[in-house]
Amino acid sequence: MTTSLSADGAPRLAPVDRIGRGLDALSLTHGRAVAALLALCLILFLPGQISLQPMDRDEPRFAQASKQMLESGDLVDIRFQGEARHKKPVGIYWAQAAAVAAGEALGVPGARTQIALYRIPSLIGAIASVLLAYWGALAFLPRRPALLAAALYGACLMLSAEAHLAKTDALLAACATASLAALARAWLAPRDGTPTSGPTSGSTFAAFWLGMAVGILVKGPMVPLFVALPALGLSLRARSARWLLPLRPWPGLALTLLLVAPWFAAITWKSGGAFYAEAVGHDMLGKVGGAAERHWGPPGAYALVFFATFWPGAAFAAMSLPFAWRARREPAVAFLIAAVLPAWLIFEAVPTKLPHYVLPLMPWLAILTVLALSRGALDPRLRGARLTALLVPAIPVALSLGLCLAGWRLDAHTIPWPALPLLAAACAVAILAWLAFAQGSAERALALGVLASALLGPAVLGVAQRSLPALKVSPRLAALRDRVPCPNPQVASLGYREPSLVFLIGTGLALPPDGAAARSFLEGGGCRLLFVESRDRDDFNAAWPVGRGAPAPLAEVEGFNLNTGRRVFVTAYAVAP
Repeated sequence: MTTSLSADGAPRLAPVDRIGRGLDALSLTHGRAVAALLALCLILFLPGQISLQPMDRDEPRFAQASKQMLESGDLVDIRFQGEARHKKPVGIYWAQAAAVAAGEALGVPGARTQIALYRIPSLIGAIASVLLAYWGALAFLPRRPALLAAALYGACLMLSAEAHLAKTDALLAACATASLAALARAWLAPRDGTPTSGPTSGSTFAAFWLGMAVGILVKGPMVPLFVALPALGLSLRARSARWLLPLRPWPGLALTLLLVAPWFAAITWKSGGAFYAEAVGHDMLGKVGGAAERHWGPPGAYALVFFATFWPGAAFAAMSLPFAWRARREPAVAFLIAAVLPAWLIFEAVPTKLPHYVLPLMPWLAILTVLALSRGALDPRLRGARLTALLVPAIPVALSLGLCLAGWRLDAHTIPWPALPLLAAACAVAILAWLAFAQGSAERALALGVLASALLGPAVLGVAQRSLPALKVSPRLAALRDRVPCPNPQVASLGYREPSLVFLIGTGLALPPDGAAARSFLEGGGCRLLFVESRDRDDFNAAWPVGRGAPAPLAEVEGFNLNTGRRVFVTAYAVAP
C-alpha cells in the first residue's frame, strides 16, 4: 500500500508517493523544470565559491594568466608571469577577464585577487550544461524523466568540483552538451516522422554551431571530437550522412570560422607559430604519447573512478549497461552508445588520465540511466544489483570519515565539527536511497541520491574545507604581507613555488633559484618579504657570512600541499627600511 490514514481520517501519502508527486509538480511545465534545475545547481555549486582557496596547480595558472591579460591589456597572447602559456586557446581567459572586469566595475574590493570572480565562467558553464542536458534529454524522454536525468547529471561529484575551479572543463562540458544535444535532435527527428533533409529549428542550429565554436575557443579540438565520433558512427550505421543536413553544415561551418578564425590568426602572427608547436606538439600529442605531468593511468582507470566521479548515479548507470546492449538497435539507445563509447575508449587508451576528461560524456550516461529506469531495467532482483547500489551510501560515508581523518592528522587533531550535521544527513539520505532501491523503487532511489548530493556537496566544499587550514598554505602566506611593518613590500619565495602564491601575491612575485639569490633579494633595499621552504633553509642560511646570519623570522606556516602530497613548512623573513 502507498497510503495510510492520518489522525483526522484523511489519506496520508507514503514517501514514494510524495516524491512522485513532487516530480510531477516540478515537471508540470518546462518553466518549472528549468527553475527546479536552476535551484538545484545553485544549492550544489554556490557554497564554497568564495571561501575555497585557489586550488593548485591548474586553477591559479588559468586565473593568473587571465589577470595578466587585464594588467597588460593584451587579449591575444596568454602568459603566466614571463612565460608564454600556449597550451589552450583563449576562450576561458577572455571569460575570466570579463568576469573580473565586471567585478571591478561593480566595486568588488581587490577584484583581481578574488578567485571567486575567476570561477564565475565555470559556475555559469556548469549550470548551462545541466540545463542543456535537460533540453537534450527531452529528445529521448518525457518531461518528468528528462528532469530527473538532468538532475542526476547535475548532482554528480565531478561537475560540482569543476563548477568550483577556474579552468576550462565546466565551460567545455556546456559546449559539448549543447552540440551533442542538437546532434541528438537531428538524429532522432527523422525517426519521429520529420523528413531527413528538412530544416532544423533555429535553436538547434545555434546550439550545435555555437557550442562548436565556443568549444574550440575554450579547448581546441575536444568538442569537434565529441561530435565527430557519434556522427561518424551513426552515419555508418545508417549507411548515409543525410541526417546531418538539417544542421546546415555550410552556414554552420562559415559561422564557426567567423567566430574562431580572428584569434587563431592573431596568435599565429604574434607567436610566429609557437602557439601551435606548444598546444599541439607538446600539450596534446604529449598526452597522447605519454603520461603528461605525471598523470598516468592504466586502461580501465576511468571506469574505476567513475563510481566516485559520477556519484550518486554511477551505480545505477552501471546497471543500465545490459539494457543498453539489449536495446542497441533502437535509435535513441544507438545515439547514447555512440555519444559515449568511442570517446570513452579513446580516453582509456591514452596514457594521460585525468578524471574530468570524461565529464562531457556524463549527461548521456545520466539519460541512459533514466531511460533504463523507464523500461524497468533497474531491478533490485537482478544479480548483484543491491550490492552495486551500496555504492550510493558508501561514497558519502567514506568521504565523511576521510575528512575527519584529514583534519585529525593534518590540523592538530581538528575535526570539521560544523560540517558534521550536513555530512551525517547526506549519509542518512544516501542510506534511504539504497533502501528505496532494495524495496523496488528505483526512481525514488535516484531522487534521494540527488538530495544526498545536495547535502554532501555544500557540506564538503562550503563548510568542511573552512575547518582545514592546513590545506590553505598560500592564503596564509599571502596574509603575512599585512604583518610587514611597511607598505607594499616586494615579495619573493624560495622553494615554495605554487601558482596559487603567484596569483595571491601578484605577477611581480620573485622566485630566486637558490639561497644566495634569496639573500640578495632581502638585501636589495626597501620593504621586502621572503618565504623560505624548509628544504631550502640550510642553503639560505649558508648564504650569509659568519657572524651575520639571516634576520629573525617574521612567522612560520606549516601545512599540507595537496598537489605534492606532502607536508610543507615555510618561514617568512621581512626587512623594513
